[in-house]
This record gives sequence, structure tokens and C-alpha cells, in this order.
Amino acid sequence: MLVNAKEMLIKAKREGYAVGHFNINNLEWAKSILLAAEENSSPVILGVSAGAAKYMTGFKTVTAMVKAMVESLNITVPVALHLDHGSFEQAIECIEAGFSSVMFDGSHDSIEENIAKTKEIITLAHNRGISVEAEVGAIGGDEDGITGGGEVANPNECKLIADLGVDMLAAGIGNIHGKYPENWKGLDFDTLAAIQFNTDEMPLVLHGGTGIPSEMVKKAISLGVAKINVNTECQIVFAEKVREYIEAGKDLSGKGFDPRKILAAPAEAIKQMVKTKMILFGSVNKA
Repeated sequence: MLVNAKEMLIKAKREGYAVGHFNINNLEWAKSILLAAEENSSPVILGVSAGAAKYMTGFKTVTAMVKAMVESLNITVPVALHLDHGSFEQAIECIEAGFSSVMFDGSHDSIEENIAKTKEIITLAHNRGISVEAEVGAIGGDEDGITGGGEVANPNECKLIADLGVDMLAAGIGNIHGKYPENWKGLDFDTLAAIQFNTDEMPLVLHGGTGIPSEMVKKAISLGVAKINVNTECQIVFAEKVREYIEAGKDLSGKGFDPRKILAAPAEAIKQMVKTKMILFGSVNKA
């Protein structure tokens, strides 16, 4: 059974840890992350971008796959299925498709349009017990073909969105999607503290969790971050292990490569990476 993310993030915020949000792109990724969460007794959020959902043939397919896997793998920890960086239309589609949580990313709109659309999504989602994440200040880097410049959010605008009744808020504090450049200035903790003060202890979300130094992650959690998104790191370890397998020339039996064997090592690498992140986030044994 899928749950919304609200209660798990309130608990995380209260107890001083963060729940890991890990993007999935296929069955192997989803299985690895679910098994990691179960082995660590950690709540987990499976993130799905619009591009990943399209690859997997749609939001309804993703919902059916994840629900079936939770049941067949006997997953007992809380699991939320979450739309990552969705448009207004995609958020509505996910609400209809059975997602338990959605992110409406109105950060590229004017604050007035962001507010209007967020209010509508909140009403539709909350009527079905679905949690809602909103964003203020575009996150830098590239996310599913959408590029942002790494803005620092206005704490007053964050309050306007938080006061609408969202369950969690993603705010730009210098974080980016993808790999961080060598000249990256780091997270703006003064802005993070101001946002937390203005949003009345709302659980905050840190996107771009790949490559942020551990000490920065821990400080962000201490300042109100209760959900941390990781995607690029999953992609990197998956690609590395696939490349290693093929370059080693394994499984050349005349029948061609066995995809199950090719994907076994990448899947295990993702599981171990996720377990390590959960330790860093402090969510182990918090289910």
C-alpha cells in the first residue's frame, strides 16, 4: 500500500532526519530502492519524472508496477510514489493515476500564477489524501530536459506558497540538479534558515542531493530539510556497472547478452548506494 509523504516528513522533521527521495526509471531501479528501504527499515519516496513515466509507458503503468512490487516483495516500510517536477497538467494526471504524492513545479511561473495553480492542485490532491510539494526559486542544472540556473528563493515568496497549505516546500538555495561544478559556492544556509522561519516549521525539500558534501547535508537537515532528492547518483552507478559488464565481455555464449545478468550488478550497486544515503540522511530504523 502506498502512503502520502506528509506524515513521514512531519515525523522526520520532528526527529531530525530526512527521508530519501530516489528517482526510478525502470523496474530494476524501483526494486533496488524498495529492497534497500526494507533492509534499512527506512521510509522512502520513489520519485518519477514525466520523462521517466513516458519511458515506462505512462503514469498508470508506473502506479501499477510499484503497487504490485510493494505487495510481491512484502515491503512493510512506508512508501510514497511521488511526481517529481510536474507541470500543472502532469500533476492532475498523476492524481488520477493513483500517485500518493505530487510535486507541482510552478517555479518558472510568476508568483501570482504559481499561487493560483498551486491552490488548485492542493484542493484536488488533498480531497484524495495525496500530499503536495511546491517549489519557489528554480533549482539549477538540468532536470528531465528543463534547465534552471540555481536561483536562491525569496523567503517571503516561500511564505506565500507555504500558507496555501502545501505539505512540503522545495526552495532554491544554490542547489542544482546533476553534478556540481568545481566553482560551486555551496548551499546558502542563511536563506534556508530564513525560509524555515517564514514557513512555520514546514518540512523543506532539498533537490540535487547528488554531490552535496556530507557536512552540508547534515546542516541542511538541522535547518529544516526533511526530504532529500537523489537522481544523478543512481544514473551514474547504473551506467558504470553496465559499462563494466559489457567491456568485460561477459556472457558471450553465442546467445547474446542476457539482460537479466547485465542489470544484476547495476541494480545491486543502486541498492547499496541508496542504503548509504539513508544512513547519511539518518532515516535508518525510522519506519
